[in-house]
Amino acid sequence: MNQSIVIKNVNIVNEGQIKSTDVFIQNGFIEKIGNLSGEITKNAEIIDGTGKYLFPGIIDGQVHFREPGLTHKGDLRTESRAAVSGGTTSFIDMPNTVPNVLTTEIIDEKFRIASEKSWANYSFFLGVNNDNLDKVLQMDTSQFIGVSDDGLYFTKKGNLLADSPDTMGKLFSNCKSIIAIHSEMEQVIEENEEIYRAKYGEDVPIACHPLIRSGEGCYQSTKRAIAITEKHKARLHILHLTTEAETHLFRNDIPLKEKNITTEVSVQNLWFSDKDYQRLGTLIKWNPAIKTEQDRVGLLRALLDDRIDIITTDHAPHTLEEKQKPYFQSMSGAPMVQHSLYIMLELYRQGLITLEKIAEKMCHNVAILYGIEKRGFIREGYFADLTLVDLNSPWTVAKENILYKCGWSPLEGQTFQSKVTHTFVNGNLVYKNGTFSEFIPGQRLEFN
Repeated sequence: MNQSIVIKNVNIVNEGQIKSTDVFIQNGFIEKIGNLSGEITKNAEIIDGTGKYLFPGIIDGQVHFREPGLTHKGDLRTESRAAVSGGTTSFIDMPNTVPNVLTTEIIDEKFRIASEKSWANYSFFLGVNNDNLDKVLQMDTSQFIGVSDDGLYFTKKGNLLADSPDTMGKLFSNCKSIIAIHSEMEQVIEENEEIYRAKYGEDVPIACHPLIRSGEGCYQSTKRAIAITEKHKARLHILHLTTEAETHLFRNDIPLKEKNITTEVSVQNLWFSDKDYQRLGTLIKWNPAIKTEQDRVGLLRALLDDRIDIITTDHAPHTLEEKQKPYFQSMSGAPMVQHSLYIMLELYRQGLITLEKIAEKMCHNVAILYGIEKRGFIREGYFADLTLVDLNSPWTVAKENILYKCGWSPLEGQTFQSKVTHTFVNGNLVYKNGTFSEFIPGQRLEFN
């Protein structure tokens, strides 16, 4: 579908500035930015942007959309639909589906499914672990947006790269793509589990989760991974940072384009802290764990001063039944992609971050970090992936407006002051004031 649309008198949030202007969308791209005359736009649909804010479409660099193999939790259609309702227009999906994405054949099949089902633009990490390492080393890994071990530890013990310096050394010395890792030490976790099992048996309180999956286990793992990266001059990305201590291992004295070692924070680690376990229990059980208020504040500080490069969600839906089991049986992860921009806009309203910084960390920097072409910015000639926001439109998260296939959110009952009113994907208005258009599939992300 080729739509011609003009967004009039809108506040563009882009590249460190906010300015009021018009945006002309045609044939899937941003055709013109500026005060547009009626002659240019006479056949276009007009959207009044007065008082609203236009962001580049959010690019979520880490999601688990569960297809194939785990589609009772979520799938590429349901979770991408939830994503675009919250202003996310592109995503990169992790490899811990069933089967794990360990071959080019499996990743190609995921691209095929997404081309038929995804509302948003998409790409996929290739999974890497001890089982397929030799095959990965024989591949031209530059064809992948990244390789990752994230989530593969659920399949088999010993699949965390961070726990195997020898495996990391082999991979880091040969890989031609970004290596995105889950950074925790299994040995530390196992030792802590035994301590708390001895105290509580199998009925360990959820409040012990950040003590079992401790800050020290994260810090030592990240420190070691960075040292190996520097030795081999590899390209490392640490996923979902959770501790203030780890933030001091990263640089902010060079531009993002020059960094070989980057990291991210997921929105839940800027929103929740360990004080929320009493209220929400296993609903906020993530790996790595939500940690202290000091960690939450320190992560936000590092985001603002550019030690942390991007914001993601680690969107990981499970059924309520899977989440509400006792501590050791409860699944880790929760759905967040529909609400990530809302969390950040609420932090803006609290005076903790600027709109410009939100656009930088959720849009610009994700495109820069992964080399995504012609997305992540509001620029003429770029794909018209855009999110229009009303900053003064309160609403409350409730069962009836949650779009995840799993049907729940740890944010239920939370009132947000802002609302996404329109989402454009490749120039198509796919979401408007709570209503979706006829389905138009997103596109495969191109990167360099």
